[in-house]
Amino acid sequence: MTQDAFALTQDAFAFLQTRQSHPAKLFKGAVPERAELLEILAAATRVPDHGKLEPWRLVVLDRAAMLRLADLAEARAQAIGADAEKIAKGRGQFDLGQLAVVVVSSPKASDKIPQSEQMLSAGALCFGVLNAALAKGWGANWLSGWPSHDPVFAAQAFGCVGDETVAGIVHIGTVVTPISDRPRPDLAKLITWA
Repeated sequence: MTQDAFALTQDAFAFLQTRQSHPAKLFKGAVPERAELLEILAAATRVPDHGKLEPWRLVVLDRAAMLRLADLAEARAQAIGADAEKIAKGRGQFDLGQLAVVVVSSPKASDKIPQSEQMLSAGALCFGVLNAALAKGWGANWLSGWPSHDPVFAAQAFGCVGDETVAGIVHIGTVVTPISDRPRPDLAKLITWA
């Protein structure tokens, strides 16, 4: 390995050791322009997709779309008889959002690649979008919430059909309030050496 390659891998590893999500409700101000967002998404889509199926698709939400989805979440919550807390949670992430990328798990028919692995690929894409945005210096947070798991909302909001589901919604924005790191897992309790 060359000295430059070694330095790059060390930088990448240091990023992974210190990366942390930021609460989306704290994002204010600027969001990536379309060209930068496309760079983020190009990096993020370099995920394992098991046979080049690309078993996912992306929906980019701008501020206007977020406001429409906040109203849609409230209407859906009322239609299912939700209480005030559930209505507020449904509206919450959309009311405050400026920019988000919705990752829709869109499994393909395959004799070789199980749907579970295709769904994991969509989850990997969520993490890819999150990390790519963080690596570019933006705040990012992978959220979902009850509306994204409601099939009626997912169909109306993101065009989900058939076996499609929302794997995650990655909010991206400017962090104005630094946060402290959260407690991390105790690996001694989670790893079995066999």
